[in-house]
Amino acid sequence: MRFAAIGLDHRHIFHMVGRLIEAGATCVGFDPATSDERVLAGFRERFPALAPCDREALLDDPTIDLIACAAIPRDRAAIAIRSMEAGKDVMLDKPGVTDFGQLAAVEAAVARTGRIFSICFSERFVVPATIVAGKLIADGAIGRVIQTVGLGPHRLNRAIRPGWFFDTATYGGILTDIASHQIDQFLHFTGSTEAQIVTSAVGHFGADDWPGFEDFGEILLRGDRAGGYIRCDWFTADGLPTWGDGRLTLLGTEGTIELRKYVDIAGRPGTDHVFLVDRSGTRHIDASREPLTYFRDLVADVGARSETAMRQSHVFTVCRLALEAQAQAVRLATRPERSAA
Repeated sequence: MRFAAIGLDHRHIFHMVGRLIEAGATCVGFDPATSDERVLAGFRERFPALAPCDREALLDDPTIDLIACAAIPRDRAAIAIRSMEAGKDVMLDKPGVTDFGQLAAVEAAVARTGRIFSICFSERFVVPATIVAGKLIADGAIGRVIQTVGLGPHRLNRAIRPGWFFDTATYGGILTDIASHQIDQFLHFTGSTEAQIVTSAVGHFGADDWPGFEDFGEILLRGDRAGGYIRCDWFTADGLPTWGDGRLTLLGTEGTIELRKYVDIAGRPGTDHVFLVDRSGTRHIDASREPLTYFRDLVADVGARSETAMRQSHVFTVCRLALEAQAQAVRLATRPERSAA
């Protein structure tokens, strides 16, 4: 499978390209256009053998099967549609779309072209712990999953963020963006194919220089099989040795699984900690060596025209729920009300 990278605006393009190469695909080039020269520099450092190429030349190359894209979020849907119309499958960074019009246009393009529209939900696909958790659930370790609690804290790193990062119209809002990870995991681990947003909220509690920037968000949702709570934020403190203490708790009828994906604070070193509680006791599982499957499955899907990496309907459901949560969200007060004197 041959692919190219278009949209070097977010650092997620590093693992998107790197993991595809590890899965056996060949990267034939990249479009060097970027809104952040630091991302381009980092890309060149990681992939010195790859050659820059004009975007249209990449899209017009009939030997290229797939486009990997981490462009400015607002621009991703248009790049995906152009790529699909050129006969290519696409793998986007999240969020794949930032409004309902884009979602409708992408769905129409998939129906029209028959191409694959995939989103690399890295908090599941690049985390070995989620694969181990999926195997435990499939084996019946905790019975039927009836609720998920997904936490997605992030470090802001304001000094390295481009201007578009703080513009809600450009990145789509915190629930459209970050919470799409947790919505994806809720649907996947509960086996739900549909869900409703019960309530959602966003807020800005940080520095006053970007008052419109959403640095906190939460969602309560209920599917056809289970319920879920999601919280995401930009308040990871500098003292944490990684970008965020991402956690997922899976409540089953016969036990629980907790994933501490990136760090076990003040505990075991490394990443991908899985904690299992069942009728026999408690257990810690080091999942860090579990092989990732999404990228190799996507490479296979491109050739076989299958949906083993992720169902197309699942992708669209995640996008729709994230957009609905964002559209329905109440705005939380940024400062506590003062009582009357």
